[in-house]
Amino acid sequence: MNASSEELYLEAEADIKSNHYAEAFKKYEGILYEEPDSAPAHNSMGWLYKTQFDDYAKAENHFLTAIKCDPLYPHSYFHIAALLMDMERFDELRQHLEKCLRVRTIDKSWVYGRFALSEELRQNYEKAVFYFEKAVLASQNDEKIKDYRQDMERCQMKTDILKKHKENQESQSN
Repeated sequence: MNASSEELYLEAEADIKSNHYAEAFKKYEGILYEEPDSAPAHNSMGWLYKTQFDDYAKAENHFLTAIKCDPLYPHSYFHIAALLMDMERFDELRQHLEKCLRVRTIDKSWVYGRFALSEELRQNYEKAVFYFEKAVLASQNDEKIKDYRQDMERCQMKTDILKKHKENQESQSN
């Protein structure tokens, strides 16, 4: 990005923090008109389309374009993962996360955490715990590790509840 686009981008980011989405949208459009290969602007446009318009197709297009423009820009990978999880496109999410493991600018503990959340949503709690453990091993942040431990405890609680429900169903069918 040139200096003018960088300044405009920072203004747009400030607009988003102030909930001035229309102003931010116009600024991102201006940046993309001048610099159509701006990964940060595409990423932010994708975020706006996803969160403000619920237009997942346009959001996905912008996130993927950002990745093509700058394969090391990490934010688009995070957002596309969230979009795929929201859409329950778990097979595509798995492929995306496997790709993320090969991108050197992406925190690997985050990737394993997303693998874990995906498994948790599918009620595969043992697999979820496995991936949360991998996230702990890949992390050097004490706060994140504490969060992953809480995530594992939540999965254990869900495992216990699921087991209890299965036992109740079995006893009722006898």
